Amino acid sequence: MSAEDFQNQQLDHNEYFDEDDFENSELDSQDSEFAALHSELVEAHEQLFSIRDFIRFAVTQLRNYDVVVAQGTTDEFAEASAIVLHSLSLDWAANEQILDCRLTNSEKQMVLSLLEARITDRKPLSYLINLAYFCDLPFYVDERVLIPRSPVAELIRQQFYPYFEVNELAKPLGTVMNAAMANEQPAVFYDHGLEVKQLSQPERILDLCTGSGCIAIALATRFVDALVDAADIDKGALEVAMVNVDHHDLSHQVNVIESDLFAKIPADHQYELIVTNPPYVDAAIMADLPPEFLYEPEQALAAGQDGLDLVHRILFEAPDYLSPEGLLVCEVGDSEWALNQAYPDIQFDWLRFAHGGHGVFAITYDELMEHRALFARYVELLDDGQ
Repeated sequence: MSAEDFQNQQLDHNEYFDEDDFENSELDSQDSEFAALHSELVEAHEQLFSIRDFIRFAVTQLRNYDVVVAQGTTDEFAEASAIVLHSLSLDWAANEQILDCRLTNSEKQMVLSLLEARITDRKPLSYLINLAYFCDLPFYVDERVLIPRSPVAELIRQQFYPYFEVNELAKPLGTVMNAAMANEQPAVFYDHGLEVKQLSQPERILDLCTGSGCIAIALATRFVDALVDAADIDKGALEVAMVNVDHHDLSHQVNVIESDLFAKIPADHQYELIVTNPPYVDAAIMADLPPEFLYEPEQALAAGQDGLDLVHRILFEAPDYLSPEGLLVCEVGDSEWALNQAYPDIQFDWLRFAHGGHGVFAITYDELMEHRALFARYVELLDDGQ
């Protein structure tokens, strides 16, 4: 898919939906497990009128049918709002003034068709509409890539303050304590726990395991003078990444590379910043994933028994690619405990987040070199087990 196709798809997304009445739904209202849903959708089409009505109804249905909301948002209200507002070609963060606007019959049908698909198929919303947001930017996504949801977005918004110097593109995440003083005091940078260095902004950045390219592209929009390499082993994922690079007109700044971790990247200490969100789901969690997560590519999730197969290699190899004053930021999610158990003598800097998130650490070049023998030992164990 080209960037032009992506743009046209967002304009014409309503063509996805069936124009038949809900009374003619393919759901068998007699014996389907969703018979009650079918009746509720018909009733909603007849009796609900406003945007607010449909958002409230969607929240109720998502909860009633135990839909797992965890890919892009963990909030049923945000998911319901996206379903309704996207169907109406409106900004997902709609102004309060439009919530009482009434829907036409065809608009009602588009909203309810998308809600029906979300519940019955259990397919994540972003795959149904081929759209996800990360760092306030839109991205094309399909089942070749994970749905963007990394808390690293907060670090990118603040340009990794205070490790690097910031400019006018940095967005402070902190808020003043007293709302009455909000007009008098500027927003402050949130304390994520990064080391205070105030280094010059990075000139070369690597996004390792880039997937859809969302992190690389977000980095490029915040560090506009930096060259960003986006690397991934999966050709399908790189095809999606290239669609997004093209769509955001960043081919002059973001270079997409097919590489098994660092394998095809020159080792010449070229990056001041490496950001990586590798596969990190352990075997136990993989065996018990909700249906929504089964739509995501297994190779982008699974990472061995403890979820750290790739992380061990990244920690060992990263110093060859990081500048002496560089920073590695790595997300391991729920495998945080396993990483601490693997390296009990290393005090990892686990970062804090203003809007939720965990399992992200930052480590410097010097720290990577100090513990390199430990990382090498785990890589040897991995190689011996293959």
